[in-house]
Amino acid sequence: MSQQYEPVIGLEVHLELHLPQKMFCSCPAEFGGEPNTQVCPVCLGLPGSLPVVNREGVLATIRAGLSLGCEIATFTKFDRKNYYYPDIPKGYQISQYDLPLCRKGSLTIDVNGKSKVVGITRVHLEEDTGKLAHVDDRNESWVDLNRAGIALVEIVTEPDMHSAEEAVAYLKELKAILSYLNISDCNMEEGSLRCEPNISVRPVGTSTLGTKTEIKNLNSFKVVLQSVQHEIHRQSAALSRGEEVAQETRLWDEAGQKTVAMRGKETAQDYRYFPEPDIPPLEISKEEIETARASLPTPPKERRKALVEKGIPDYNAEIIVRSQGYADYFEACLSTYNEPHKVSNLLIGGFLQELNQRGISEEDIPIPPEHTATYCRLSEEGGIGKAARKQVLAALFDTGKDPESLVKELGVSQVEDQDEIGKMVDQVIAENEAIASQVRGGKTSAIMALVGQTMKLSKGRANPQIVQEILKKKLEG
Repeated sequence: MSQQYEPVIGLEVHLELHLPQKMFCSCPAEFGGEPNTQVCPVCLGLPGSLPVVNREGVLATIRAGLSLGCEIATFTKFDRKNYYYPDIPKGYQISQYDLPLCRKGSLTIDVNGKSKVVGITRVHLEEDTGKLAHVDDRNESWVDLNRAGIALVEIVTEPDMHSAEEAVAYLKELKAILSYLNISDCNMEEGSLRCEPNISVRPVGTSTLGTKTEIKNLNSFKVVLQSVQHEIHRQSAALSRGEEVAQETRLWDEAGQKTVAMRGKETAQDYRYFPEPDIPPLEISKEEIETARASLPTPPKERRKALVEKGIPDYNAEIIVRSQGYADYFEACLSTYNEPHKVSNLLIGGFLQELNQRGISEEDIPIPPEHTATYCRLSEEGGIGKAARKQVLAALFDTGKDPESLVKELGVSQVEDQDEIGKMVDQVIAENEAIASQVRGGKTSAIMALVGQTMKLSKGRANPQIVQEILKKKLEG
């Protein structure tokens, strides 16, 4: 990007609430059902049907707003947002306009060692749309309305971010906070959490905002980073050529690694908002707000800070707290083996790799935390040889058995007996006399080759520290 221009970025994030029923009807709000089987006259928009507010959706939105430091409205209403898409059967969306449930919040992010406060303009509640499936080779689009009417929270920031990296950092921190609230699964691949960046650029040193574009429905951190970087470059290049930037909605073309125009960007006037006549305004008591506040979990940023204070590296703490279930699991492991740094290394290393390879969520770990702690203790204190650790860990996932029992069954316990190791060392020296002579002659670094040969002879079971000590005694006098 040319250094002449500064990007200005705001994000709109849509969060599907994890509720048993949709926002304004009793249809199930489940992912993955057969198309158009989870619908009724209300979410189909049939004449004469009337919406009824799902109280749990309102309370979940209040909790989201409180977690972001928002002011909560004691008087709010729903509005009709009028526009026609094939996946909105009513021809309008029930949303909120001038009296949202939550407003004036903030979220602090850390980028490159610096903290930055991103303002939250509003957090409001609305209903989701249906979903279109495009059949390109037949020039057809099919509509599935199962998603229509599912409770959707929209979180809108101020235009406070100035790089794609800041946008991703905000999205990651927001996702962690929302996950801890347990109001959504925040699954970006399934569309439970979707991001729409609004981007403009302006000459460095000026304060007037440029013409913005919106990138629609991004569903991964990687795509947010790529698309925002591309759009900043595209707009900067256009202004450098003396061209104007059109106010429009764009899509990310993964194959072409670029944004493409979708449609002209609508304004509030285009939506013709007016109060939803079928839903009376809502009055929320201060007691309900305080009850919601009292139910908030310890936020991930505070848990991260507490882990770092225990001596855990920042990187380890960042990965552990990104899921509340993983952070709880880590704490449970410490009750059996209170070595925070060592346990954290395991949970962000081989253990996490096994979870990913097996497609297991960090919230659904099938191994009791005390077994994981025992495995970590055996690995760190010599109960399991380094070469056998991966084998034992895989067996732990396969069987769920106690690690000490698995070590015996697999025959991979570490050899500590000095007499037994001494016999192996004697054999290695006899078979590698040339290298042994180098060590005797003063080339002490050559001893590691003999350590390796001894470990190979022991099939990885010998304690390497004891092996090296015995070799030094025998060869260095």
